[in-house]
Amino acid sequence: MDRRAFLARSGVSLVGFGLVASLGCRGRQTAQVLTDDKADMVGSHAAGAETFKPLVQEAVGKLLGRQQSQFQMVAHNQLPPPPKTICFVGVENKSAEEIGDFKDQIYQAIDTKILESGSFTAINQRFVQAGLRETRLRPDQLFVPANMRAFAAVLEQEGQPVDYLMYATITSGTTTSNKDYQRDYMLTLEVINVRTGQTDKESAELRKGYNKSMWAKIKNLGA
Repeated sequence: MDRRAFLARSGVSLVGFGLVASLGCRGRQTAQVLTDDKADMVGSHAAGAETFKPLVQEAVGKLLGRQQSQFQMVAHNQLPPPPKTICFVGVENKSAEEIGDFKDQIYQAIDTKILESGSFTAINQRFVQAGLRETRLRPDQLFVPANMRAFAAVLEQEGQPVDYLMYATITSGTTTSNKDYQRDYMLTLEVINVRTGQTDKESAELRKGYNKSMWAKIKNLGA
């Protein structure tokens, strides 16, 4: 066989083999553990950890901080009041996106923040679900005073007296610019005093841009 022909054929084979190998590597999924000093991944098509974590931290911090300061004003020159009990009813998603397994994670994150505050304690979710089944009520029906009292009475019978009901709602607003769009996410927390019916509300917002056009991607790289 002619040497040039052999090298040419060999070169084609090597190039083909390299191409297949590179495609195989590209198609293989990899993963890495993100340590605390690493930033969360940013979801390319929907909200993720980079969105929900700061929303929870800000909304819970502001709401419970304000409630705590009110308790301290009332209890000035007195013994510290016992922790108030919050019944966190659940997370309602009214955004444009499905939040999947983040719904339970948001619930647990807020529940943990309540316990960490020191001025509040949370009722276990299993008691909350049992109370809803016993009264045959949905979370949104607890806004009716008679339903709220019936639900609170069931929890008290189980040794879980409740001072406040808490609701979390996720909403979004979308602004579109050709192929690109901005989505404004909002997490709203609302607490209701079971005895007085008085409510308090706090929200946290976060804006996120989703880019499909090449020009927007280039601008973000240069930012």
